[in-house]
Amino acid sequence: MTEFANTEDVTRSVVILGYAGVQALDVVGPFDVFTSATLCLAAQGKPDTGYAVSLVSVDGAPVSTLTGLEFVAAAPPDPRVPVDTIVIPGGIGADAARADPAVIEWIGTAARRARRVVSVCTGAFLAAQAGLLDGCPATTHWSSARRLSDEFPAVAVDPELIFVRSSQRVWTAAGVTAGIDLALSLVEDDHGTDVAQTVARYLVLYLRRPGGQTQFAAPVWMPRAKRAPIRAVQEAIESEPGGTHSISELAKRAAMSPRHFTRVFTDEVGEAPGAYVERIRTDAARRQLEESDDTVTVIAARCGFGTAETMRRNFVRRLGISPDQYRKTFA
Repeated sequence: MTEFANTEDVTRSVVILGYAGVQALDVVGPFDVFTSATLCLAAQGKPDTGYAVSLVSVDGAPVSTLTGLEFVAAAPPDPRVPVDTIVIPGGIGADAARADPAVIEWIGTAARRARRVVSVCTGAFLAAQAGLLDGCPATTHWSSARRLSDEFPAVAVDPELIFVRSSQRVWTAAGVTAGIDLALSLVEDDHGTDVAQTVARYLVLYLRRPGGQTQFAAPVWMPRAKRAPIRAVQEAIESEPGGTHSISELAKRAAMSPRHFTRVFTDEVGEAPGAYVERIRTDAARRQLEESDDTVTVIAARCGFGTAETMRRNFVRRLGISPDQYRKTFA
């Protein structure tokens, strides 16, 4: 592995790997963060200390996206030549890209000589295919987390995190805008908080959602059970989050024994009934924190938590921050 000095007086090369079907924002988000940092540093009289960012494709051909945008791309640098940062975006074309031996070979070879490698969204599948995540924690878009875990059992997938340092040199970020959060964090590591804050203000971004926070942007959508009685239970919970919703009551509604109901519900929905109730209550409380001026105590009681302290513990466990912090950030 090539050693890199962690100094601020050099231009750092950032190579973003493109491919057909890449997610446009996975490319543009980190690209704009790094280039904006370069402009900021130049304005501070440090024109040679920013980032030289390039978008490449394995064959040097233009990169098309699902939405119809097409990006001009350069041929990739010789993978034996060290670069500072490699960014592997996600997108609908990630599976086809990781099935291309030339793509995986370039990632694997180049990664060995890079100071750090960053995957965004389903770019984690390419990083895993190249063997960069074995034995490491990792995250990806919430909708693809289970598939990543199933296909790469050696990877400890956490579907909740915005981003995580998977190893000494590899970072993984969740879906789409999480790549921006991670890029800001890397700029902060390289050049300090002041530069990162300036970039965030320029791009009108929130600085910063810490990597330990969860993917708040996940929609309020829950898997629908195939069996009508289980769907009816889901709808009852969702229509009245503050209800009692004990296992015995829910099982009675589904006309099943508590043990059988718990097993069937978990198989159909993907999590146990108690966890599902907690998730629905948390989401209801989140919306009320965003949209109302009611106190945390009132919201906790209305959403079925009972006390503000119970709701606080739940928020910290599930979202990584307290209700008060959540409201300050998202209200």
